[in-house]
Amino acid sequence: MAMCGEGSGAARPVPEWFGDDGADTDALSEVLFDPERRPVFRVPAEDGPGAVVIYRNMVGDYGIDHLLTHPGRSHAQQIASWEGDLSGTGLTWHELVRLADSPSPAAEGVEDTAARLLLVLPLLTDSDVPAPAPAGLSAALTSAGAPQDTACSTAEHLLNHLTRRPRHDPTWGSPLSGS
Repeated sequence: MAMCGEGSGAARPVPEWFGDDGADTDALSEVLFDPERRPVFRVPAEDGPGAVVIYRNMVGDYGIDHLLTHPGRSHAQQIASWEGDLSGTGLTWHELVRLADSPSPAAEGVEDTAARLLLVLPLLTDSDVPAPAPAGLSAALTSAGAPQDTACSTAEHLLNHLTRRPRHDPTWGSPLSGS
């Protein structure tokens, strides 16, 4: 719900947009953000990099870390963190779809393509997504249990928030450094 944003004039997101009620959302939040647990979701890809989503639940250090796994490498590369907003490099819409649509049946992890897309969606850093993106995201939301009558508008809210958030390109020179 936090990814739907609350920009000026925007409707406040509610659990029902996603097919849940407040009690279900609270119960899920208790599990995902329990300081005694570190939920991890693996999104392995058959060819190319996969992703790992880790809920960091240490007291005083809450957040969600997104790692890329590369075939043939023993370590993962952190590409982004979510601590109220995304920091890091992220992925384009086409990279997200490729990752979501290529599950690796040989590796342990999430295989459902809709769930995979929703798990990696916070990594979206494309400010100009292709025209079919809202329909694809709406289909993923519906597949994951969101009501059909709210899935389209929820997809629009998600994409509007994700594509309009502030960006910082580390290659930009700082006006304070004289460059």
